[in-house]
Amino acid sequence: MMDLVMASSRSRSRSRSHRQLGFTLIELMVAMLLGLLVSAGIITVFASTSSNNKAQTQLARLQEEGRFAITRLSSDLSMANGQYCTNSGGTGQTASGGLILDGLRTPNVYASNLIGAAGAVSGALSDVTTAWGAKSGSVTYPAAPTAAYSMPSFLFMRGYDCTATTCTPVDPTTAGLPAMGTAVGNRVEGAAVITVRYVNPSSGWSIGSTGGSTIASSGTTSVINSITLKPLAGEPPASNFTSGDVAMLANCSNAQIFAATGSPTLTPDISKNFTSSSPVAQPPSSSPKLFDVNRDFQTVTYYLKVVSVNNNGTAPLTGALIRRVNGGLGAPAGRGPSEDELVRGIERMDFQYGVQDASGNFSFVAASDIDTSTSCPPAEINPITTTGCGWRSVNSIQVSILMDGQIPLYTLSANDLNYVYNVDGNVLEAPSKHTPYTPTSQGFTDQMIRREFTALVALRNYNP
Repeated sequence: MMDLVMASSRSRSRSRSHRQLGFTLIELMVAMLLGLLVSAGIITVFASTSSNNKAQTQLARLQEEGRFAITRLSSDLSMANGQYCTNSGGTGQTASGGLILDGLRTPNVYASNLIGAAGAVSGALSDVTTAWGAKSGSVTYPAAPTAAYSMPSFLFMRGYDCTATTCTPVDPTTAGLPAMGTAVGNRVEGAAVITVRYVNPSSGWSIGSTGGSTIASSGTTSVINSITLKPLAGEPPASNFTSGDVAMLANCSNAQIFAATGSPTLTPDISKNFTSSSPVAQPPSSSPKLFDVNRDFQTVTYYLKVVSVNNNGTAPLTGALIRRVNGGLGAPAGRGPSEDELVRGIERMDFQYGVQDASGNFSFVAASDIDTSTSCPPAEINPITTTGCGWRSVNSIQVSILMDGQIPLYTLSANDLNYVYNVDGNVLEAPSKHTPYTPTSQGFTDQMIRREFTALVALRNYNP
């Protein structure tokens, strides 16, 4: 009897054991479904988190690069018109409205070939877009001078407002900049261009200091016969001045620009200077300094160029901020030229110019308005023209740039794509609404984060 009970117990135990060895098909399907739902949830959360992280990382990078671009632009623009220790100033003159304004100082030019007859540089200045005697719409620039003259305002600063096809007041491609277009290497369509000039404050040779450079002169007017360069500590080597370059002798009241031959002893070049008058020596007490105009009177041009984000010549594309100095890479090496890509991700760039007219009134205007303006501050001594006089009445510049994230993010929602660019109107809009220049029309992708950066830059060399 005991054996039967034990056998029955073992049989029941084996039966329960067999039933616990597996799952039914329905159980497996339910388990798989639950697993898929859990996995889908995890993947969704991971994808969302990854997308958010990419957007946040891109936005942080965009903010950092936007601030750098504005800072770099502001640094050069604030230096515009800088001439050693001179700027606008001098003897006050009464304007038409009775307000006393300072006169505009500018170098007296003795060099007969400072710019070319056809717009191209034949002398010392780079990125010159206006030939002597050229016409632009209703504006006629002065004929080539035949005697010493005050350097005109449009040679100190020039801005260019551009549409998708043209630029006003003139076309900057004549200075050697790329043509506008949507291909890699083109200038970005609709983006403005600006050129400023200023004397490099860290260069030049002091005249009259003990052991330093000296001037030999003659006659009752102290006409310069020669200048011998003897660099003091911290000054550039005399070899920086190449025979045939254009020199600028300046103090805190005036400056003279003339062609010179020889180095390290320079002699005014009669064959390349006007013969009606000659540069004169300045007293050592006025702290004169000599600069090489070809190298030290720097021309700085900013523009946007289309680049490939992945550097393979294909999309995605974006705009890069280019800083071009002294004619860029194609200019003679003695000028210290450069053409550097500073920041990528800039699609738009615009400038508004704050000017003060002859009556002391202030307003923001476009580049073409400055060229045609006739209401300018008191003129320079011995001016050859008032054309473009507004460029020396600019005392501030408002800079606007539009940055993109460079890498398309196709998970961005429609609201994420909206942005404000005040030049198009202070409205939060989709990329396709920002006419007349949409990202698509410029060759860029809509699916990117975009942010606007602005700055108001005061020109330190304007003293109203």
